[in-house]
Formats: sequence, structure tokens, C-alpha cells
Amino acid sequence: MRLRKLQRAEDIIALTEEVGFLPFFGNHIPGFSVEECCPRQLWFADGVDGPWEWKGPIVRSGRCAYGKFFGGKAGFVSREWLPDFANFRRNGYDFDARYDDGLASRKDKAIVDTVQEHGSLLSRELKDICNYRKGGNKGFDTVITRLQMQTYLVISDFVYRKDKFGQPYGWGVAKYATPEALFGYDFVTSAYRTEPLESRERILTHLKKILPETAEQQIVTLLKAPR
Repeated sequence: MRLRKLQRAEDIIALTEEVGFLPFFGNHIPGFSVEECCPRQLWFADGVDGPWEWKGPIVRSGRCAYGKFFGGKAGFVSREWLPDFANFRRNGYDFDARYDDGLASRKDKAIVDTVQEHGSLLSRELKDICNYRKGGNKGFDTVITRLQMQTYLVISDFVYRKDKFGQPYGWGVAKYATPEALFGYDFVTSAYRTEPLESRERILTHLKKILPETAEQQIVTLLKAPR
């Protein structure tokens, strides 16, 4: 798979809207990632914003969702395909219904309830409120990744510390929200009237057209839902 070169944030948004699903990091489908399509000189260069810094502006655009969607690794899903993706990954369940049916843990519920209550939270705030500090709960990364893979949470922004000159520095801290808070409940759940497997087939058919030289099993693996 050979995608065009990505030189700015708008290029990533446009490509996500074109292909529907775009992993951030390299994966088992060669060439199908932001990492492989952005020139090396744009990664972590002093005084130059690149794909790492573009993530915040991209998710704030409202044109795509971002989170750990592909094998527990980050990537983008276009707004157009988000309802089918959520329907498939959630297996048609709102989170409360999943919990009531015994398919989600109390740790999962505490994280989702806390994010819903506050609208959005930085990862460090979420850890504090849900007691994931020293001596408290364990497994925050596992829980937060699972909830993103199931599309109950997405990353809504990245917040950077600033130096005395007001310039951002260091690694951005992820801020989490529900996709419903960002895109609206009715929109995100609009594919619920469709069987989850039908949503999966729609996505698979679309990606087979986008990736005609890729084996179907590779695409299936990319889309694989968490257990």
C-alpha cells in the first residue's frame, strides 16, 4: 500500500476522510500508517511541528476520532465511518447495557462514569479521581486501552506544559472524552439500528476497495475487536 506523503495536519485529516481508517503507527499492512507517510524530518525536530504535535489540532477539528483503535495502538477514524465502527466494536451495546449484562468490569465503569461526569479529563486527573496512584488501583493502561478499542472513550486533545516563555514542551498529556460528548449521542449511535456484523461487513468491504492488494485476513486483523 502506497499512500501520498503527509506534510501537514490537514493532509492527515484529508487522508483519513478518504480512507476512513488510518493507523498512526506502522502495522502488518505495509505503508498504511501516518508513521510511514510523514517525512522523517518532521518527527521531533526542534522548532518544527510534525505528526506528533498535529494530533491535537486534528482531533479538535471534529472531522475524525482518535484513540487506540487498532490492535491497542493509536489511529484515526473518519467522522463518516465512526457510527459503523462504534456499532461493530461495541457489538450494539451502550456502555451501561454492557455493564448490566456483565460484559464490563467495575473498573471500566468507574472510568467511563467519571469521564461522563466531568465531560473530559486529562489522564493524570482520571488516575487521581479513580485512585490509580501508588497503593491504589492497578491496570489503568489496560482499562483505558480496552475502552478506546471498544470506542467508549476517545482522545479529545493533548495538553502540553509550557516554559517561562509560554512555549509548549515535553510530551502532550492525553485528554479523554466519550465520542458522544464530541460528536453527539444521536450521531455516534446512528448505526445501532444495523446489526453489528453488518457494520463490520460494510467496513471490511470498504477497506478491501481501498487496499486491493492487501489480503483480507490482514484487514480483518487490523479491525479485530477486543475480547
